[in-house]
Amino acid sequence: MNLFFDESGDFKAGVAMSQQGEAYQVELPTGKRSKVRSKDVLLQFASPAPAEFMTDAQAIAADIDLDFLWEVAGQEEFGFAELGTEYFGHEPKPHEAAGLILRLHAAPIYFYKKGKGRYKAAPEASLKAALAGVEKKRQQALVQAQYVEELKAMRLPDAMLPIVLQLLFKPDKNSIEYKALDAACAELQMAPQRLMLAVGGIPSAKDLHFSKFLFESFPKGTGFPEITLPTLPELPVADVQAFSIDDVTTTEIDDAMSVTRLPDGKVCVGIHIAAPGLGIKRDDALDVIARQRLSTVYMPGDKITMLPDELVEEYTLAEGRTCPALSLYVTLDPSDWSVISTETRAERVPIAANLRHNDLDAYVTEDNLAADVGDYPYKEDIALLWKWAQVLEQGRMAKRESFGLRPEQNNRVDFNFYVENDVVSIQRRKRGAPLDKIVAELAILTNSSWGKLLHDHGVPGIYRAQGGAGNGWAAKMQVRMQTHAAPHQGLGVDQYAWSTSPLRRYTDLVNQWQILACIEHGVTAPLVAPFKQRDADLFAIVSAFDAAYSAYGAFQADMERYWCLRWLSQEKGEAETLKLEAAVLKEEILRLMDIPLVIKLSGMPQLARGSQVKLDLLRWDEVDLTVEARLLDIIQDAAANAAVAEELDDEMTDDMMEGDAEPVPLEPELQEAPTTEGEPAPEGNTNP
Repeated sequence: MNLFFDESGDFKAGVAMSQQGEAYQVELPTGKRSKVRSKDVLLQFASPAPAEFMTDAQAIAADIDLDFLWEVAGQEEFGFAELGTEYFGHEPKPHEAAGLILRLHAAPIYFYKKGKGRYKAAPEASLKAALAGVEKKRQQALVQAQYVEELKAMRLPDAMLPIVLQLLFKPDKNSIEYKALDAACAELQMAPQRLMLAVGGIPSAKDLHFSKFLFESFPKGTGFPEITLPTLPELPVADVQAFSIDDVTTTEIDDAMSVTRLPDGKVCVGIHIAAPGLGIKRDDALDVIARQRLSTVYMPGDKITMLPDELVEEYTLAEGRTCPALSLYVTLDPSDWSVISTETRAERVPIAANLRHNDLDAYVTEDNLAADVGDYPYKEDIALLWKWAQVLEQGRMAKRESFGLRPEQNNRVDFNFYVENDVVSIQRRKRGAPLDKIVAELAILTNSSWGKLLHDHGVPGIYRAQGGAGNGWAAKMQVRMQTHAAPHQGLGVDQYAWSTSPLRRYTDLVNQWQILACIEHGVTAPLVAPFKQRDADLFAIVSAFDAAYSAYGAFQADMERYWCLRWLSQEKGEAETLKLEAAVLKEEILRLMDIPLVIKLSGMPQLARGSQVKLDLLRWDEVDLTVEARLLDIIQDAAANAAVAEELDDEMTDDMMEGDAEPVPLEPELQEAPTTEGEPAPEGNTNP
């Protein structure tokens, strides 16, 4: 006896070898034996053989007209044998009944299964809807196949053009566009990003990196809504002639300085900070814009500002204007550089000049300052500030040592990126130049002084602290943001509140509001300051800023790496490979000497940190930002290697964590040499 049975929705036929109770031992045409329950048996037949039976049944099934079968079935539930008599016009033969079951089971949109061998025809409306869905899927499959062919021919389908970024970075995996892209990539063995570059969906690797960042961090675009410039309060005009010192590309000039020599021989140094906080108020339309962005985003050759250009223009400390500013005045005795008094004022400050590093760095050197030679603007003021900056630095280093840290070194080399018409130049610039140190020391002094001002008035602010928290050395040295004063051991100050870049960082704008409340309201400031103690919104700002600043810094690092690779292409020209020198950071990690490009060279022999080697750069990938290189030679120059090691140690800061931990990052005010657009890079994201 042969059986036709249902095995979990799969219909089979075989020879019944034996029966035990409610189960059969069945041998299939393949020779495999299965245990089949009686209730799963649909038909019993004597002939033909099971294999032939299944062939005949499948032929019957293929010949059945589904639409006619649906009409014959009616709307009542039925068994397959009943429908077989109606459909065939006679009691169906075993292979006909089996063919009918196969056809019913394979057409779930026509017939709903109601039990073993029992079905019910779908209602007409449901059937029409289901058939429409099937037709839609068929049409979509045709369109998808067409998209695949276009992509394989290196043409971008028109339908994909508006959703290129979504397809790459946040795809709807059920869409036919994504399925087509995925299929084409599989056939071409090409990553989606590379295929989009090949078909013109993304113009270049640079645009790919930039577009990815914008898609993730600026999904609504980088444009600003129309704004109304705020009305400023009446302010006194300072009796000073201030000047700023910035890179030539800087447009958000938010700090300047002045020197006034007093009749009694004392000196009053003014540190003047742009004051958008006088016009922008908490929760107004401009604040909403600033809080959404939280910081200006920097990259070689471009930037995305935190504030609209017209607002920046209103508050930037531009040459030839009298600008609203928050000023810290420090009265000094130049005989011993002791601080006699300090005062903070909101005022308008005449900006006499915007000095530029690019014009002055060659003249304002330590040797020239010591010999009092050279001719440049504000020479006497710069000389005085240089002397005071060294005193300030010495005081910080003594404080730093009291925290158990070694003094900072000045061997670090920074790199400036300049991009014009997609051609990049990368310039080495040694840290610690006099103008750098002057700007840095005055900024640190201001941030520390205003942090103390907030603390003394009982007004919360946004502080950066380092040391004294957590378990272990690495945890203690982690820079963290908080709303109460605490030492920043790395800088060697008792408190440190970012306040000197309110045009570029939202934290500084928030602190400026708090400082303005202190100088205007005095002891009642805690009651009227925009943010009160334990304000949940202030904690939310700290958290959001930390996340945004980290994302912006990572993007800047990626773009700097991209432009390093572009520099390699420029240097290589028509040559097959490019030969350059590099220094060992640790183990297999190297950094090129000419540019801040870090690469990994697997299999490199163990060399001491700072050891110099010659590399043959074979190829690099601007999409993956990877570099392939091979070792050509090890430079045997102990003195040079030692000097490079010292430089690298300072770049990573001299307080390295144990093991594989990352170095403690420097504060931006210590990253005096701007890496991009004349602005300090975000903390922890400068070039290594």
